[in-house]
This record gives sequence, structure tokens and C-alpha cells, in this order.
Amino acid sequence: MILAIDIGNTNIKVGVFDGDTMVDALRLSSESRKTGDEYGRSLVDLLVSKGVSPQMINGIIMCSVNPDLNYTFNHLCNFYFKQTPMLVGPGLKCGLNIKYDNPHELGADRLVASVAGASLYGAPCIVIDYGTATTFNVVSAKKEFLGGAICPGIKTGAESLVQSAAKLPRIELTRPKDIVGRTTITNMQSGIINGYIGLTSHMVSEIKKEIGSDAKVVATGGLSGLIASGKSDLIDVVDRALTLRGLNLIYKLNKK
Repeated sequence: MILAIDIGNTNIKVGVFDGDTMVDALRLSSESRKTGDEYGRSLVDLLVSKGVSPQMINGIIMCSVNPDLNYTFNHLCNFYFKQTPMLVGPGLKCGLNIKYDNPHELGADRLVASVAGASLYGAPCIVIDYGTATTFNVVSAKKEFLGGAICPGIKTGAESLVQSAAKLPRIELTRPKDIVGRTTITNMQSGIINGYIGLTSHMVSEIKKEIGSDAKVVATGGLSGLIASGKSDLIDVVDRALTLRGLNLIYKLNKK
């Protein structure tokens, strides 16, 4: 079995793969002050509770946008699983021709999600990740990573309102029934959720014009389903495990 680890700014997502099948997935919170032992024991206990022992893992791959945790996870992989993880970065084959001006600047999570989007759902495609940041990632019909756009994430935007405006409360991120809210909470929900639906619609439309193609739109991230439900014809596929699937694909490509 293969362990795929996606180290993000807010969460760490872990997937267990048996061939192409994702057996299970779990999440941990990203905390730079936690030690390898704290993460290691938590991860092992969670996996064992799902019927997966450390001895069953014969390969590990990880991508990270949180460098503070790279050494921690490298240590725990070696100590608890007796495996040195494959880290996504320069030198690994990914199946895409990267057209970024400086490929070293490209976030590993964006690359991995794009690999999965193009491989599993076809190219050209626009992969949208609704995470701490919302990223738009564009893959051409020739499987070239062309670039994209980055904007604040939905939760990041909501939290900035609370921190910057003294009288605005924290809210549940759900889509209100009406665009015109009649309370402060529904006003905020409408502005944030419908605002991001509008942002998505505009960006997808302009990207398709620019690349001259009706690309498939693939969404991932914790709030991708919420955006997709707001406009069902905007997003073709919602796959919350997209990055984990991409890690598994890259692992198999490089082990060959």
C-alpha cells in the first residue's frame, strides 16, 4: 500500500492507496510546533483504527506548501513506517510539461492537483482548489501546465471580515436562500458564497476565452461542493481527494 500525504497550510490530508484504489483518507491539522512523534503516533493510531498497520505501507509520497513541517514528516515516515518519502519537486516526472516562467515557484499542491485533473478527467482542464487560497490551474489539450490565478480562500476571506470589522460575527459558511440577505449573517453568507460563485464563473469564462477551448472544470477542496451546488452548470466534476489521487499517480510514474 502507498501512503500519500498532502501537507497544506491549514490541514494535512493523508490517503492510503492499494493500486489505483483509495482505501481510506483522513485529515490532521497543520501545526508547526507539533513534533514528529506527536504526528507519528496520531497517524499510526488513526490508520490502525481503519485496519492499516505501518507494516502494510511499502511506499510514501508527499507534497508540501508548509516547509516548517517537511522535516517533521520526513522523520516520522522513516521512524514509524521505515520509509523515506518521495517529495514532489524538481526532478520528479509528473506527466505535464510545465510552462510556468519559473517552475520552482509553482506550488506542489497545484501541480499535483493538475496532474490528477488532466489524467483522470481529461485535458484541457481548469482545476480549481478551494483551500486556504483559491487557485485556478490551467492545463492545455497537450497536457501543458500553463499557469492560472491565485486569490484568497473562502474561509480566509470570511475570517478577514471578522478580524477587520469589529461588529461582524463569525458565521457558518452555508449558501443562503436569497441573494438579498435580511440579517447581518445572511448578508455575509450571501456576499461570501455568492461572491465566490461569481468569481469562479468570471474566471472560468475568461480562462476559456484566453486558451480558446471549452475546458473541463474540476473542483477540489473542502468547500468545492458548496460552490458547485450554487451553480450546477459551472463545475463539471467535484473531487475532494484530487490531490491525493495525483500523488498516487506521480508515485507510480516515478517508481517505474
